[in-house]
Amino acid sequence: MNNKKFAIIGGGNMGVALAKGIIQTKWADPKRIMIAEPLKDKHEELKGIAKGVRVSSSNLEAAKFADVIVLSIKPQIMLRVIDEIKPALKNSNKLLISVAAGITTAQMEKKAGGKIRVIRAMPNIAAVVREAATAICPGSYAKDNDMAVAGHIFESVGIVVYVEEYLMDAVTGLSGTGPMYVFQILEGLSDAGVKAGLSRHTANILAIQTLIGSSKLIQETKEHPAKLKDLVTSPGGTAISALHSLEKNGLKALLIDAVEVAAKRSSELSADHKG
Repeated sequence: MNNKKFAIIGGGNMGVALAKGIIQTKWADPKRIMIAEPLKDKHEELKGIAKGVRVSSSNLEAAKFADVIVLSIKPQIMLRVIDEIKPALKNSNKLLISVAAGITTAQMEKKAGGKIRVIRAMPNIAAVVREAATAICPGSYAKDNDMAVAGHIFESVGIVVYVEEYLMDAVTGLSGTGPMYVFQILEGLSDAGVKAGLSRHTANILAIQTLIGSSKLIQETKEHPAKLKDLVTSPGGTAISALHSLEKNGLKALLIDAVEVAAKRSSELSADHKG
């Protein structure tokens, strides 16, 4: 357990998941965590995360309290919030971590003023069940120890990879937005099961476990998905017939397009906040 104080600005799903992860891994005492949330109706719920967690309506108060400030907010308000907490950032010992898509470390540094230590992260919503995939990258002034702190935070809710910042839009398109693709695929599989005669309940159970099991098989065997695909496509069988339909309708092309579009939108968000 370390002795740093943490502020999580934004009490939404991601902010709550990060607070819970830090506490559940016993990496920080709940008394060293403050969550800033403007909606007072949510304060009691947030205090219920763990005994001792502090909750404030003031972003500035939370920023002044903390050594590490995690900005768990939408990109559209990111630079405005940084401007709001700027008085707290005069202390160069503070570390700023953002989970907002499209906002670069350079943009955050410029808005914060001075040689502010900034780290950019892109987790996904699976952080809620501590199975997130997160990529992180440092800003110009972040140090190795800062990256280690960020690594601990996001490892508390899943796995972490380290990338160069120019790849963050690609990360956003692939894993940041990725759960949505999976939800769409699962919904389609469940609908197909119902069409074939299964109950919705049974179709959901089978579709979900099929995805979990297949992903775990790839993860543990470390085999390329194409090789594992070949293991289940026996000559003249059901799998090769289904594969023909998927290829004919361009499933892989659709997924590639979706990732590219999401990555492009992430880049556009950055462009929207230039100047």
